[in-house]
Amino acid sequence: MNAPSPSSPRRAFITGGGSGIGLAIARELSAAGHEVTIAGRNAARLEKSGFPFVEMDVTDEQSVIDGVKAAGVIDIFVANAGAAATAPALKTRREMWDQMIAVNLTSAYLCARESLPSMRTRGWGRFIAIASTASLKAYPFTGAYAAAKHGVLGWVKSLALELAKTGITVNAICPGFTDTPLIDDAIDNIVAKTKMSREDALAAFVKDNPMGRLVTPEEVASAALWLASDGAASVNGQSIIIDGGETAS
Repeated sequence: MNAPSPSSPRRAFITGGGSGIGLAIARELSAAGHEVTIAGRNAARLEKSGFPFVEMDVTDEQSVIDGVKAAGVIDIFVANAGAAATAPALKTRREMWDQMIAVNLTSAYLCARESLPSMRTRGWGRFIAIASTASLKAYPFTGAYAAAKHGVLGWVKSLALELAKTGITVNAICPGFTDTPLIDDAIDNIVAKTKMSREDALAAFVKDNPMGRLVTPEEVASAALWLASDGAASVNGQSIIIDGGETAS
């Protein structure tokens, strides 16, 4: 099977594609002419997106195997599904630890394991993991999440080196705090626990961003579109940081 020509649409598969960053990436890739399938656990949300979808739980090995198989040919895989839970480091329950590793790190392993062999056979592919600035720095009360996201970068770099001569690139995007339902839920949680106003809770998330605002999902999606392009063919094993300059300080 020949690699897709630069002018032909490629087939993209995006986990966690029903909302937030995943949905923004789906829309960006679709607007560029790519054929997009999204995956997630909430069928109603996936159907509402208007994209073809596969129900898939990235923490369940058999679900990933079945979901990737159901999607058919995949040229561009965006491992976006993730979750963030918070707790003091020494009060982090084993259940939370295991869940953060499963949904953020083991999922990236499973998705790569199932999708990359067929890309290798065709001689072209893109694997893009949505990581986080928590892959690069520490935040208080996010030990399990940060450990998982740091692990994602190690996995991405190892894959990139092993597949460098196959026509496949493997990269990560590391957004700072982004204007998604995940942040909305976090703000609601802070307000409920501390009686802080929503404005003050939001300020806590943007205080380290020199631009003084949340990253937009569309900004992350633009980076994903570039990494999926032929123009990024030599970009491999990288962490593309989108954080307004937070990690530069």
